[in-house]
Formats: sequence, structure tokens, C-alpha cells
Amino acid sequence: MAVKPTKHADFKEVVYSSARWALLNKLRSRAVEIMEALESFHLSSLVHGSIARGDVKEDSDVDVFIPEVQNSFLVETALEKAKIPINTRLVVQATPAYAMKAHIEIDELTIVTFPLMQMRRVEREFYRFGGEVNLNQLKEGIRVAGVDKRLVLIEPTQRGHVESSVVGREESVAKVLGVAAETVLDRVRALLKRDEVGRTGVFVKKELSEDETFEMTLKKLADLNPAVRRRMKKKV
Repeated sequence: MAVKPTKHADFKEVVYSSARWALLNKLRSRAVEIMEALESFHLSSLVHGSIARGDVKEDSDVDVFIPEVQNSFLVETALEKAKIPINTRLVVQATPAYAMKAHIEIDELTIVTFPLMQMRRVEREFYRFGGEVNLNQLKEGIRVAGVDKRLVLIEPTQRGHVESSVVGREESVAKVLGVAAETVLDRVRALLKRDEVGRTGVFVKKELSEDETFEMTLKKLADLNPAVRRRMKKKV
């Protein structure tokens, strides 16, 4: 079931049960395992979304993100050396204006992502918008504020979190998150539009075969698609 944005401005406190704290610790431990494997190859990463904020559910994803363009061989080798299985590899580009990304799916709810081309500032800040923590913060039990798919700002507390709507408070939310107001406004527009017209798919989504690399696939797509070539050449 799709998550619908909310436009109420009320503040609501949510107190976590012991089961929810246990689930958060379990998911964070999984993220640490993956991030440590990457760190052993000098690949700095972060985890974003509900694991960074704390408001996890049983179907919460473990989304690990490497924020810089990387050699895909290093990323895959780091995971293989740690005996972390690679299930599916995909190249994904949400729209022609967005950077193409490599998606390495470990299982249905666990993924490692990194850009195959330079991201614009607003793209990079999308992760901070949803909440992001690095490996050290994760180990120290730090949770951060971020916005969920309902366009609700989640602010961690000792007992759980406080939540409030983002709509109509975009500039103040941007200050809380340390991102540009443009980033918050962009995400609000995108999620409200998705609520109205539904998901419209992605510009590019291609699964790699066993003998393909991400770099090889990117070159093939660029050779065939002028929009991909333009995005590769675009200065950010």
C-alpha cells in the first residue's frame, strides 16, 4: 500500500516499544556489517532513511549509500570479501536530470547504492532530507532528524520521536535538516505530485548480466541515449 503525504501541522510524540528498539538495533547492526566491509576498502558510506531516524518498521529497508563516484569493482570486491552476497545489480536513473546510480541488491530489503556520475547538490541533499548517518554515528547510536514518505518530519527523542508535517513549514524544516530550502520544496512537490498522479516509473532501469560491469553498461546506455550522454557531460 502506498504511503500518502500528510498535511496536518500538529506535533505528535511517538514512544517506541521494546520490540521497536530491538528491531532498530537489528537493522543497524546489519548496516554496520555492510558499511564496515566497504570501509575496509576505504569506501566511506552512510545509511539513510528510517534506520538513520529510528522510526523503523518490519519492512524497513537497509539503504547504504556511497556518496561519491566509485570503481564498481572495488565495491563488489569489498562485499564479496566480507561474504555479503550480491543478488541483483541494476543501473537506475530516475529522470534525465538525475545522476545514474548503481544499485547492488543484497536481498529484498538490503541495498548498496552509489552514483555513476556526479550528482547535483539537490540530489545529494535528498539523502540528508530523509536522514543520514555515517558508520561512526551508527556505532555510537546517534539518530538524526529526517523526513519520511508521508512528508512528516521525524525528530528523535530519548523515548522515540516527535513528528510533524513538512507542508507549509518548508523553510523551517530545511534549517532543522541543514539543507537548502530548494531541496525541501523539490521533495514536497515530487511527493505531492506522486500522490496525485501515482508513480510514473523511472527513466532508466536495467539489470546487469553476470559478465557486465556498471561502467560498461553506462557506456552502452550513453552510446544509445543522447539524454544519458548529456547528463554525463553536464557540469554540477
